[in-house]
Amino acid sequence: MAKLIVWNLMSVDGYFEGAKKWDLDFHNLAWGPELEKLSEEFGDKAATLVFGRVTYQGMADYWKSAEPSNVTTYMNALPKLVASRTLKSVDWNNSRVTADIVPELKRMKAEETKALYVFGSAELTHSLLEAGLVDELMICVVPVLLGEGTLLFKPGRKTGLDLTETRRLENGAIINTYAVQQAA
Repeated sequence: MAKLIVWNLMSVDGYFEGAKKWDLDFHNLAWGPELEKLSEEFGDKAATLVFGRVTYQGMADYWKSAEPSNVTTYMNALPKLVASRTLKSVDWNNSRVTADIVPELKRMKAEETKALYVFGSAELTHSLLEAGLVDELMICVVPVLLGEGTLLFKPGRKTGLDLTETRRLENGAIINTYAVQQAA
């Protein structure tokens, strides 16, 4: 059985993007050799990358023309699943779209052995937490207060978390990994 793991970066005050859509400049404060190595490891550990529509479109635009690297190779090669009720087709390598993400991820979790990773996608993350499908949150807390932007976590049901690992990066960012407690 595969785990569904959410990976994202956020500011200390909880924003995953700044005041404008795709304002991710604060990610540069966390980026360095340690996050690059971790990003490369995702390529080995992932069965599929999962995105909401907005994140998918931004990631596809970026990665289809990104400078060659190990990360570029796996981002373009891995299977990708897009949750969208409006997109009818997708054109990034190995991508497919579903209008009904919850049953699709339940099926994939039962069949896959490698992890399913949700990158970005705050709205999708909220839906998947509400559905009880998320097994793990990996959150890189970037040492900055943005003061405004889009919050990573939306109001919803109370969800317990167990801290399983904390890793401080040389640049001061902290990666916290949490196991999500499933409702009884």
